[in-house]
Amino acid sequence: MGQKTYRKHFIPLESNPDIFTELVHSLGVSESLGFQDVLSLDDPDLLAFIPRPVFALILVFPCADDYDQRVDEENANSPPYDGSGPNEEVVFWKQTIHNACGLYALLHAVSNGDAKDHINSGSILSNLLDAGIPLKPFERAMVLEDSKQLASAYESVARKGDSIAPENPEDEVNFHYICFVKSSKTGNLFQMNGDLNGPIDLGPMKAEDDVLSEKCLQVIHNMVKDNDSNIGFSLMALTSS
Repeated sequence: MGQKTYRKHFIPLESNPDIFTELVHSLGVSESLGFQDVLSLDDPDLLAFIPRPVFALILVFPCADDYDQRVDEENANSPPYDGSGPNEEVVFWKQTIHNACGLYALLHAVSNGDAKDHINSGSILSNLLDAGIPLKPFERAMVLEDSKQLASAYESVARKGDSIAPENPEDEVNFHYICFVKSSKTGNLFQMNGDLNGPIDLGPMKAEDDVLSEKCLQVIHNMVKDNDSNIGFSLMALTSS
């Protein structure tokens, strides 16, 4: 991948459900929703602890040495997403802020499916969606870049957590966040990665299934299996708090 040039850089978020929950509430999502760790992909007893329904899953994974090459290849084989307006199958946010992949995963989680029904009117997130949804992807991305309220809310939580945040937001980090959501338009499962040209349609889900379904868990399981090491992966669910 050629060297990217960014106008804006953020401190990367720790993969911590408390931090993600605090941020999503400050952006205007109802306190009835929150994030929770998913501790297993296949243990039914551990999965049973997750309140249902699950509105979205956020996966963080270590970037292998060939991650940039894989992104370039995937983007070369797919046309840039050009969706806009209220009839979009999913709301996609193209990442243009450096080190903010956690934020983009969070925004994908709450901008899609039934989670968006829990956004408070007049909130930061409500206003961003009102401004961004009518726009094409690049102009929509600029809505996020230009939001001082979003930057302030993000900064208020970015240095919290147990890990030491980089002092310089321009420093590279070797982890990346993506999100899985269920379209409220079609019921299809989507992978949302702001580094890619657009959302990836993973196909239909059963009407009664939420995102913590066997279909989605198998996709994640395959991603973990295909990595050289499963160390560094973690998964969070957006669900009832």
